[in-house]
Parts: sequence; structure tokens; C-alpha cells
Amino acid sequence: MIALICAWGLGACTGLLFHPQRELQITPAALGLEYRTVSITTEDGVRLHAWYLPAQGEIQGSILYLHGNAENISTHIANVQWLPAAGYNVLLFDYRGYGDSEGVPTLAGAHLDARAALKRLLELPDSGKTPIIVFGQSLGGAIAISMLRRSPHACAVDALIVEGAPSGYRAIAREKLASTWLTWPLQVPLAFTINDDFRPLEDIAQLKSMRKLIIGSTGDNVVPINHARALFTAAAKPKTLWEVQDLPHAATFMLPKYRHALIRWLHFEPGARSLALGCKQT
Repeated sequence: MIALICAWGLGACTGLLFHPQRELQITPAALGLEYRTVSITTEDGVRLHAWYLPAQGEIQGSILYLHGNAENISTHIANVQWLPAAGYNVLLFDYRGYGDSEGVPTLAGAHLDARAALKRLLELPDSGKTPIIVFGQSLGGAIAISMLRRSPHACAVDALIVEGAPSGYRAIAREKLASTWLTWPLQVPLAFTINDDFRPLEDIAQLKSMRKLIIGSTGDNVVPINHARALFTAAAKPKTLWEVQDLPHAATFMLPKYRHALIRWLHFEPGARSLALGCKQT
């Protein structure tokens, strides 16, 4: 019986990280947004599906958005649909195996996907000459950190925003396996089946040229706030930490006050951090 559970667990560890959905639930047009479909080809030849939302009015910057581990861009678009009205171009894409993107999700593959998406954003005529921001939520935040550590285009990035991001893949896998009595005894052996080539906690210390905003919530039951605190401690300067109060996982920008605060942070206005209790800046 134990052998069967172990075999199931070893096969399911990828499922601890990736929960893709193929069907697109909505398009930007249904939300009243101008957009165009963009195709991205990765270094290993996988075609990815993306949406490009052009800024309205004067362009303030261009944002690459990396969503979390579940569903696809159609269910995560609410997190960024407000940014074009604030003057930001947004490129949001699906990892391999998600939505209309080809392939099967893997951790190494997702990093190649993010790397290719950043390169594609820089190639777009309306984005390449603007400030470049990478914004990742949940798993997307961790991928953003490690991708930038390895990307030759990281020097073009002005700011990194990560919200609800795990500080390590094995660490979050162990936490999730420890949360139920059935998998608790297997947390150590199964966590060690997770790819450990990418270590956000170590990688963020090497991102020294860009400003970093790290966001965690005291109400996050998916990725507890200790991960945000650990990433902030490890991060190279300049860095900012927002500890928002009592919000669920990756929900900060559902509230207008935090949207306004982010725009002020992007414009180098230090008053933006006053909305986040426990905020630190160095």
C-alpha cells in the first residue's frame, strides 16, 4: 500500500505545481479592452499564446505578466485589466500546456516560456523603448525571479513585482504535503522529486539592477506570508516589502487603493508604501 501511495505521489508531484486549463473563459474584448493576439516561440520550439493589451493615452511603461499555477490567462486577466487605463502596455501569456499554448507544463519549460515572453515584449514596437516591468503572481512570481536571474534581457527590466510567490518550490511542496494526514509522512521524499534547479530565494539576491516590490498577505492560506518575508530578506537592494492585511491569495490588486499605490510606486513616489502595514524599504 505504501509503495502504491509513493508511486502515485511521484507521478503527481508536477500536479502540485501545475493545474492548467485549456478552455479560455473570456477574451479581453468581452471586458471592453483593446487587444491583439501574439504568438511567442520558445528556444525549444514551443508555440505560446499571448494577449497584448496596449496602453490608453500616454505610455508610462510596459508590463510582462506571469500568472499563477491554475487555469489560464482568461481567468487571471482581472489582475491586470486595469493597467492599460493607467498608461501601461501589458503582455500576458500562457505557459506551455495552458490555454492555447502548445506543449506540456514543466518547471524548466515554464522558465523557458517566461524568458521567451520577455524577449517578445522587448521586440514589440510600442514596448521596447518604455520602462519594462515584470509582474508575477504566485507561481508566476517565483518563475519571474529565476527567469530574470538567467535571462540575457534582464538588464532591460526596470522593476520586478512579485505577489504571493513561494520562496522555493520544494519548500511550498513540503508545506502542501504536510497539510493533510494522508501525505504528511511523504512530505520529504515527495518534495525531493520537485525540480530544484531553480531557487527563487537564492536568485533574487542576484537581481541587483532593478527595483523590487515583494507583496505578501497575512490572510494568504495558499502561500503564507513567511515566503514574502524570506524573499525580501534575501533580495538585493533596492527593494520594498508590502505586508497587506487579511487578503486572500494574490488578491491585492482587486482593491483600488492598492492599484493606486502600485502606480505611485512605479512612479517612484515613496508615499505608496504607506498603505501597506509592515512595509519596509531600503
